[in-house]
Amino acid sequence: MEYVILAVVIAVVAVGAIAGLVVSGRRRQQLPPKSQAPVITAPKPTPAEPQVGEEAAPPTEEPRRTVEEVPLPEAPEAPEAPGTVEVRPVEAEAAPAVEVPEPTAGRLVRLRSRLSRSQNSLGKGLLSLLSREHLDEDTWEEIEDTLLTADVGVAPTQELVERLRTRVKVLGTRTPEELRALLREELVELIGKDADRTVRSLKHEEGPAVVLVVGVNGVGKTTTTGKLARVLVADGRTVVLGAADTFRAAAADQLQTWGERVGARTVRGPEGGDPASIAFDAVKEGIAEGADTVLIDTAGRLHTKTGLMDELGKVKRVVEKHGPVDEVLLVLDATTGQNGLIQARVFAEVVDITGIVLTKLDGTAKGGIVVAVQRELGVPVKLIGLGEGADDLAPFEPGAFVDALIGD
Repeated sequence: MEYVILAVVIAVVAVGAIAGLVVSGRRRQQLPPKSQAPVITAPKPTPAEPQVGEEAAPPTEEPRRTVEEVPLPEAPEAPEAPGTVEVRPVEAEAAPAVEVPEPTAGRLVRLRSRLSRSQNSLGKGLLSLLSREHLDEDTWEEIEDTLLTADVGVAPTQELVERLRTRVKVLGTRTPEELRALLREELVELIGKDADRTVRSLKHEEGPAVVLVVGVNGVGKTTTTGKLARVLVADGRTVVLGAADTFRAAAADQLQTWGERVGARTVRGPEGGDPASIAFDAVKEGIAEGADTVLIDTAGRLHTKTGLMDELGKVKRVVEKHGPVDEVLLVLDATTGQNGLIQARVFAEVVDITGIVLTKLDGTAKGGIVVAVQRELGVPVKLIGLGEGADDLAPFEPGAFVDALIGD
């Protein structure tokens, strides 16, 4: 009986041991693997902090200074007295350098190369046709077509062809030199060699000479006014500019820049202001300064707008309260051809045009427009623009112009 009880106890103990091993194995499988703890670096103790215990280090010898060796702080600056302000010299902005324009005498001769394309279409074309051995009707028709294509106009073309016919018959044998001399003489006569082409810019008893610059949008009116100021300054005139174009943005700034380059004062007003009032003030300033010339740049008025054209007439009437307007220069774009003649007619109805300025005559422009516009208005071309440079506006000289057209 005792053996039976002992066997049962041993069996119970064995079963319990086995169960414990099984449960312990399952728990180990369920526990997550140990993660590596982050490394935290403790800050180094500062020398000022005392250390105790095993971490205590022996004291280090530090250099010591006596009272005499310690520098004393500098005494603070005495405060400024109340009400005083430190004044520092301010460097003045450098004034723009005043340019000296090149003299206008012979300027057209120096710019003759700008007419090279017009020379090919008009001058060389005519010389080539006139040099043919037999000048039949077909050749004369070609000569007429060449003149018309160059914007000479119908009536001047017919007049020139008839005179050439007569002269060629009388001449008989025609050498190239004789033909060039003949053509030059007839073209100068057609353009008009006796017309007065001077710009009236000298002051008189009433005050300075007043020059109105008019024209439609886009013909280069403001630029022409600035270049004209350079022409007058180069000829010894003193100039005041009036920025009466108040409708185009930055027009006054552009004109003032042109004036500053040659030392001319610019009178301007607010954008959108009354152009007549600004023109009046410009002439008043010119009288006060004793200037020779007042140049007034007007707004680019469309010739189809009656109200704007009437306003241009108002500008002229207001300016005349100071004295007469000496010049009204109409600026025309030489590339517009017959459209420029239409503009000229309308402007001539509003103000008395006294002279013409042809711009953009270089490049593909046709030189015959000089003849056509003079015949249309009965007034001379006084200035021509032959480029975009500051000194590319030249007084018009018929002889030098024809020489540039037909070549040497």
